[in-house]
Amino acid sequence: MPARVAFVGSGPGDPGLLTVRARDLLAAADVVVLDGLMREEAVLGHAREDVQIIDAAHGENGQELTHAVRAKLVVKAAKSVSNGGLVVRLMDGDPATFNGLVEEARACRKAGITFDVVPGVSAATAVATYAGVPLTSKGTSSVHVLNADQSGHDLTRYCTDDDTLVILGSPRSIGLALTGLLECGRPAEAQVALVEQGTTVRQTSFTTTLGAAEAALDRLTGQISAAVVSPNVAMRDEFSWFETKPLFGWKVLVPRTQAQAGSMIDRLAAYGAVADVVPTISVEPPRTPQQMEKAVRGLVTGRYEWIGFTSTNAVRAVRERFEELGLDARAFAGLKVAAVGGVTADALREWGINPDLVPSGEQSAAGLLEVWPEFDEVLDPINRVLLPRADIATETLVAGLRDIGWEVDDVTAYRTVRAAPPAQHVRDAIKGGDYDAVLFTSSSTVRNLVGIAGKPHPATVVACIGPATAKTAEEHGLRVDVLAPEASALSLVDALAGHGVGLAVAAAETGQALQRPSDKRPASRRRAR
Repeated sequence: MPARVAFVGSGPGDPGLLTVRARDLLAAADVVVLDGLMREEAVLGHAREDVQIIDAAHGENGQELTHAVRAKLVVKAAKSVSNGGLVVRLMDGDPATFNGLVEEARACRKAGITFDVVPGVSAATAVATYAGVPLTSKGTSSVHVLNADQSGHDLTRYCTDDDTLVILGSPRSIGLALTGLLECGRPAEAQVALVEQGTTVRQTSFTTTLGAAEAALDRLTGQISAAVVSPNVAMRDEFSWFETKPLFGWKVLVPRTQAQAGSMIDRLAAYGAVADVVPTISVEPPRTPQQMEKAVRGLVTGRYEWIGFTSTNAVRAVRERFEELGLDARAFAGLKVAAVGGVTADALREWGINPDLVPSGEQSAAGLLEVWPEFDEVLDPINRVLLPRADIATETLVAGLRDIGWEVDDVTAYRTVRAAPPAQHVRDAIKGGDYDAVLFTSSSTVRNLVGIAGKPHPATVVACIGPATAKTAEEHGLRVDVLAPEASALSLVDALAGHGVGLAVAAAETGQALQRPSDKRPASRRRAR
């Protein structure tokens, strides 16, 4: 029995525009057949680890495949999957719009393969909307969509300046269509918006006129997504919402592991920024596990009154040790649990443990110490605290707990090892100022980044998660521009976005054009992105 095929629209570029149905089908797919414009990593984020990926855009020699060849690939993939599996044919934008759906669906029908079609958000509407150009208004009488890559268009149908015309296709085809409109009688002063890499955080929009469009196209990079010819282009100043995000177009360095950086990447993207993750540490088990094993036995047998978690890595290390020994969260019964902050508390809750103590103010070792109760001989039957931590953890919490009467077992639950240096081009970008900002989530990320990649350029905005991290950054000769109001990764991103708003307000008050921090480097040090 051959597989069934689902023709699924991936949207115009923004991964957030993938529909719920598309996401569910990707998660169930045995094979995914991709268009060239769809980023493979976006698919792998939803698909199974063992999914087979087939590129339907180019052949082995790099030649662009025809619709007929793509149709054969889809049929071949469906026949290769047994037991009624699923092949997802992921198509850019909406499958029914300029994507060869008809040819591929006919090939499936001829081969006796059943198929579904899942519409996607079309570039025809999304790119203009993301560029801040409404397709309709009281001043527009109709909306047209033109595939410039197809020949034989009668452009005289689109010469009324009250119409909105969205032109899709290759940059060359778009340019020819704009020239043809001018020759057919659409006014030279007609408003045009040219959009590069539409709906992505790398989007750039240019406003011009039909008469000047050809010269404007010559200056662009060749990644034009669409041209919008409409009187509504004049509304961009009041309707623009995407390119006015606080960090739009910023390139932000996140010195963290990929597993830890997921929430920060998503929040940065919501503010319009692109995140580059550069791991600076590697988390490894302790060299001698006996101390940890003894601590776990003591925890189970009632040796401790409290256990304090100062990081998500500590939660992960203890949980992994528990699972190795066949234990689960029930072993924490009767034990009081403290967490250094909200993120660590969430990691405990995922394990089924609701912490008894989380600081409401500063989320750090010092903040946890401020709210930790003193040992009371009457109320506390046991005077001992377990702190499973990193091998390089500071002594602030240990010393403070001992000062208020507690005995502390400070146990190495995991080791933090400096990561290998990033690639040369990344090191050059860090030192050369290609990054607009860097987000430091701990003192160790400061030390390790400087150690493996060098100091960030003075033009780069430095944002730190708390006072201790900021102090370390200053000790390494860095100017701290942003300090998070609370010690969490998302709060740090929010604080950076607030800084971006401040820069925009300051530029507006002085009448200057808003520049990203990387644009403020001396011209001789500036590199092309």
